[in-house]
Amino acid sequence: MRLLLLSDIHANLEALEACLAAAPAHDRVVNLGDVVGYNASPNEVCEQVIAMGAPVVRGNHDRACSGMTDVKDFNPVAAISAYWTRNSLKPEHLEWLRALPQGPLRSNDFPGMEFVHGSPSDEDEYLLNTSSADDNLELPEHAPLIFFGHTHIQGGFIDEEGESRPFRPIYDSLEGPVEYKMWLTPGERYLINPGSVGQPRDNDWRAAFALYEHNGGPLASVTFYRVPYDIEQTQQRILSAQLPDRLAARLKLGR
Repeated sequence: MRLLLLSDIHANLEALEACLAAAPAHDRVVNLGDVVGYNASPNEVCEQVIAMGAPVVRGNHDRACSGMTDVKDFNPVAAISAYWTRNSLKPEHLEWLRALPQGPLRSNDFPGMEFVHGSPSDEDEYLLNTSSADDNLELPEHAPLIFFGHTHIQGGFIDEEGESRPFRPIYDSLEGPVEYKMWLTPGERYLINPGSVGQPRDNDWRAAFALYEHNGGPLASVTFYRVPYDIEQTQQRILSAQLPDRLAARLKLGR
């Protein structure tokens, strides 16, 4: 099985199209949430994601931008974007976002795996350190392989003998398309983030995604990818929509 993992597209059409163009052959797709918010192409991105027919776990921006939750915990820039998105979305896309399921998402099609936006125990939790990773990796009721989003940071955590350690892909270039393959050790537990398609926050502006592969043998792997995209077009869309300039500027900074 070759599983394409997308997360945190955040209404960035150009980044999504670049990821799909660069993605290797795959059998299935899973989306880890935050389809909308921040960027200025929410309807176009919703249309593409819906057309994939893939499972999607709801994110906090999906809830806020569709009016399911308020934005009291958002910073002012994120709140402005959420209100703009809510007013810009087509009715059918609002309804689609409201119907997205809460994680963890489990399926017989993906044995031994779970898919969440924030964490297995809290869909809004940020898994940013070993303490929060430990709390979730130690939960026996959850699968040994958990894919998550929300942090916009590519990489994750591995549980080794009861203690977690972080890992990040190592790329040999800061320009152009790159990839990094990581083999998964049988018997270990993992929290893996494919990175953000539409608004990376790990100091690399390139769009991020990942591919999980398991061909029936004892070994499985995850390959992380970064691809450049037409960032100037995305920035121009933001400015033309009169969204905060900060949303356009941060894209080039990767944070």
